[in-house]
Amino acid sequence: MDVLDEYTGHTDPGGAAIRRDLGALTITKVSVGPMDNNAYLLVCRATAEALLIDAANEPDRLMDLIGHDDYRPQLRTIVTTHRHHDHWQALGAVAGMCEPTTVAHPADAPELPIPADVLVEHGDTVRVGEIELEVIHLRGHTPGSIALLYRGADHPHLFTGDSLFPGGVGRTGNPEDFRQLVEDVEQRVFDKLPDGTWIYPGHGDDTTLGVERPHLAEWRERGW
Repeated sequence: MDVLDEYTGHTDPGGAAIRRDLGALTITKVSVGPMDNNAYLLVCRATAEALLIDAANEPDRLMDLIGHDDYRPQLRTIVTTHRHHDHWQALGAVAGMCEPTTVAHPADAPELPIPADVLVEHGDTVRVGEIELEVIHLRGHTPGSIALLYRGADHPHLFTGDSLFPGGVGRTGNPEDFRQLVEDVEQRVFDKLPDGTWIYPGHGDDTTLGVERPHLAEWRERGW
């Protein structure tokens, strides 16, 4: 797999991966599967330990992303952001090959194809080597949707699954779930984090909180 070191936030299905170097941490993004799912490989530079966010599809491509030589990072952890099937279709295969610790929220874990080794709640942390990621529970898209926040760079970096995208929050099944998701996104993300926060969604291109913040009232009004 080609990995480009010019990070733009955009990847194409079947195309090259893109890598971002944050000093202590690298983030590599790749699109997999027919629904343009994003998978993110986070590698601690100090320990060469890796964490994968959403083993969504195409396990062979995900293994190519990790690498096959003696210098590849060691995949220690897979975090599944939520229970929808397009986000875990390669989970069993990649977990079987690498034997990592699997992580999910308890409200969504029973729907995954393999048991979660670690169940996390809002405010918990997940580590990759020396790097700490904060768990943010964002209810509404599914009961157990989670985001992961990295604060240790020039600005925060937030992996949002299907809870926040460029242009709005994730799909919900009813008005109550929509209100819950918008409230969580406002109170737990926009109210707590600066405009420079970089958003890595579960599908499509990246964005920032500063780009999205002016549209919060519009999202509420339109109901999606």
